Amino acid sequence: MPRKSATLVNALDSQCGIARSLGVLSDSWSFLLLREAFFGKRTFAQFRDSLGIASDVLSTRLNTLVEHGVLEKVPYQEQGQRTRDAYELTAAGNELKLVLVAMQQWGDANVPRGPGVNRRPVTRDGQERVRAVLVDASGVHVRHEDVDFVRVDVADVDPAPN
Repeated sequence: MPRKSATLVNALDSQCGIARSLGVLSDSWSFLLLREAFFGKRTFAQFRDSLGIASDVLSTRLNTLVEHGVLEKVPYQEQGQRTRDAYELTAAGNELKLVLVAMQQWGDANVPRGPGVNRRPVTRDGQERVRAVLVDASGVHVRHEDVDFVRVDVADVDPAPN
């Protein structure tokens, strides 16, 4: 396995929100686990069976997502079985729905797919299709071509922009 660069090794200490996010969501399994959690999977066995992921890798990824507050362990017990942990999305985990919607939207537009069943993000009440979009502070839609990343002093950054 290739060695991680200093940027990724120290990602959680970075001033960059993208790097810090990658410090938590460090690989494709993390995103697929989130997808499955949004599809309603909760148990180790459900994640393992739906993804075909090795148990040791799954255990490591789930522990990382719990450690960083994306998932939380919730005890459950099936009749006649010992108590086990289920995994539920936290508020921070649920906020990642926006990221997954944006990833799916990009994939649908830019990566060809074959035949088969696909899931689409829709509203719960009216089953209307939803999309991830960029908006300015007043709520006006902004085209991605009109957005740049600029350097700012950390003291000037709003920690939780809406």
